[in-house]
Amino acid sequence: MKLIVDSGSTKADWIAIDDNGKILFTTQTLGLNPEILNGDEIVTRLNDRFDILQNKNTATHLFFYGAGCGTDRMKITLSQIFQEYFTNAIVDVHEDTYAAVYATTPKGEEAIVSILGTGSNCSYFDGKELHQKVQSLGYIAMDDCSGNVFGKELIRKYYFNKMPQDLAVEFAKEYNMDPDFIKNKLYKEPNPNAYLATFAKFLIKHKDSEFCRKIIFKGMKSFVKNYIKQFDNCKEVPVHFVGSIAYYLKEELQETFDKYELQLGNVLRRPIDGLIAYHISNK
Repeated sequence: MKLIVDSGSTKADWIAIDDNGKILFTTQTLGLNPEILNGDEIVTRLNDRFDILQNKNTATHLFFYGAGCGTDRMKITLSQIFQEYFTNAIVDVHEDTYAAVYATTPKGEEAIVSILGTGSNCSYFDGKELHQKVQSLGYIAMDDCSGNVFGKELIRKYYFNKMPQDLAVEFAKEYNMDPDFIKNKLYKEPNPNAYLATFAKFLIKHKDSEFCRKIIFKGMKSFVKNYIKQFDNCKEVPVHFVGSIAYYLKEELQETFDKYELQLGNVLRRPIDGLIAYHISNK
């Protein structure tokens, strides 16, 4: 039994397949980002799902693609945790960008592949290898155009009284804006980046308002200039995306790309289905 996992900071999608590609079960855990979780927290999240716990000793392979796995240190750390948990499995850990590449890019083709979800990143795939120009420093310093950055922007606008009154009233009804509650979420509970990203739903819901459009296009402009345009051939190859922000703001992405004369390629909410096809064809 092979386990294929696509993990962001918010959630992780799990699919188990047999050697013929038949799906045995699917499940979902909370995100397993090793940058913000310790080993005990990761194991607890695995144990919370009966299908995973029940099959921990029968899995033969684990293909894990995850946020926070962009450095060798984090890959090694997570591999050791998984190897102790899935005792009979061959463990293969990659950063989440590889999941995006395998799900969106036809075999052997060049593309720029980006993730816009809770966090964000961008890489160039030459048909064989992945290349990055920007080393991510995480959600506090970077993550342009991501859900957590949009969340921070909305909170700031609300507290600085820069949000239109009608939207501010609705915003306060939908979210607990008590300062102590927010600070507890940000500084004392796990996954503060995922908490911030929950506010992006409000931005998407009201994306046609002038206020929200300004925030959205400011973020996309920043992402294009700071990430995509780092690659000299950015106008010559398609730019593929995965992630909820890209998926629900696809029209705004297209509008931004038209302005910068870029080619918008495939846009997927989740790469997991494409990963199944990839691993079946490369078994």
